[in-house]
Amino acid sequence: MRWLRKHPWVALLVLGAVLTALGVYRDEVATLFRKAILLCEECVGIG
Repeated sequence: MRWLRKHPWVALLVLGAVLTALGVYRDEVATLFRKAILLCEECVGIG
């Protein structure tokens, strides 16, 4: 665990990769894109 105190970014990188893989596995990519499109349409004033 000494290396973890020296390089905490490694733990954050692994955690980010695991959470990204979990989101892809749960098919949340489509939901993310849908929300992003709606947000952009609201910002422009279309939606």
